[in-house]
Amino acid sequence: MSKDILALQERIGYHFCDESLLVRALTHSSYANEHGVGRIASNERLEFLGDSVLSLTVCDYLYNTYPELPEGQLTVLRKNLVCQRALAEYATRIGLGAYLLLGRGEERDGRDKPKILEDAFEALLGAWYLDSGSLSRVRDFVLPFVKEELQKLSNAVLPLEDYKTLLQQYVQQMPGEELRYETIKETGPDNAKTFTVRVLINSNDFGTGTGSSKKEAEQRAAAEALKRYLPR
Repeated sequence: MSKDILALQERIGYHFCDESLLVRALTHSSYANEHGVGRIASNERLEFLGDSVLSLTVCDYLYNTYPELPEGQLTVLRKNLVCQRALAEYATRIGLGAYLLLGRGEERDGRDKPKILEDAFEALLGAWYLDSGSLSRVRDFVLPFVKEELQKLSNAVLPLEDYKTLLQQYVQQMPGEELRYETIKETGPDNAKTFTVRVLINSNDFGTGTGSSKKEAEQRAAAEALKRYLPR
């Protein structure tokens, strides 16, 4: 484990003064439970701390980078930058799964599970913060991931099925706003129809989309609407 710990520290560009903090950040509850509760601490408490460290880092960055954005839009961006999918991707980029201490039940596929990777990444940040005593050190590590993810959102290069979800999250932050989709055109034979859908927010047309199914057309309409909300 000592060699693994050294390799991970080289990979993230930080060497822990107290390596036991790093080991704890890598220890899943399944491993701790198998080795006796109380004898080995899992990463759950560090995950709790790391979640707050990450949230503050991202909120601070968004607040200062986009002074013109309203609270609702900032909230939506933050949610998408620190969601399970995003954090699992951050963890994968540093190969974090390979260093985890897992119980026998999780060894088969646990190193690739988004939930486990998400928790471990947050725990790593919590351990780093405690060891360094500096939020700025953690911030320097996290922000490159955040900026790249933000660029993806800004360029609307999400999986097609994610656009409606992201737009819905935005609208939910604005009390009184109503989101709906309306089919405005159907063309072609029954076995090869093309649908055109528009997305309406409080009866205002925010974009249209075309697809071989209503679902696909709605996703494309949502993608068009998001261009009005996400920072460019």
